[in-house]
Amino acid sequence: MSIDVNNESGTEVDEQAILDIARYALARMRIHPLSELSVIVVDADAMEQLHIQWMDLPGPTDVMSFPMDELRPPGKDDDEPPQGLLGDIVLCPEVAAKQGADAPTKHSMDEELQLLTVHGVLHLLGYDHEEPDEKAEMFGLQAAIVDGWRAEQGLTGPSPAPTVS
Repeated sequence: MSIDVNNESGTEVDEQAILDIARYALARMRIHPLSELSVIVVDADAMEQLHIQWMDLPGPTDVMSFPMDELRPPGKDDDEPPQGLLGDIVLCPEVAAKQGADAPTKHSMDEELQLLTVHGVLHLLGYDHEEPDEKAEMFGLQAAIVDGWRAEQGLTGPSPAPTVS
């Protein structure tokens, strides 16, 4: 799996954890090991510009996903998952810090960025949360991936509750 993490935000973030949880999520979703992903960490001003440009919404947001080859997880009967360029995930640590502090299960900016990384991966794979049934599926899968990764890392305590909308 080729995953690049590029921190352009000026904020210190746990880049290794972002890389590790992205790799874990993609493996769990059975994405081809030669697929490529880019994660970019930006400041609030850059995120706001992207949010306006692509969503026509004001203010910075927490995570944005830009799919490339529209890869999907393989079905249960598929022998080999297709490989390709997954796309880009853009994260904003300033928004993540606020969301983590405001969450019912208060957690760190880095924990929120890990959650948002999984959220972004799922969006790249075609998952969405516009409809209640889609939201239940996506957020359930997101929680299972984050919980599985945290258990594998030996991290204790409650997992961050979903704060992305």
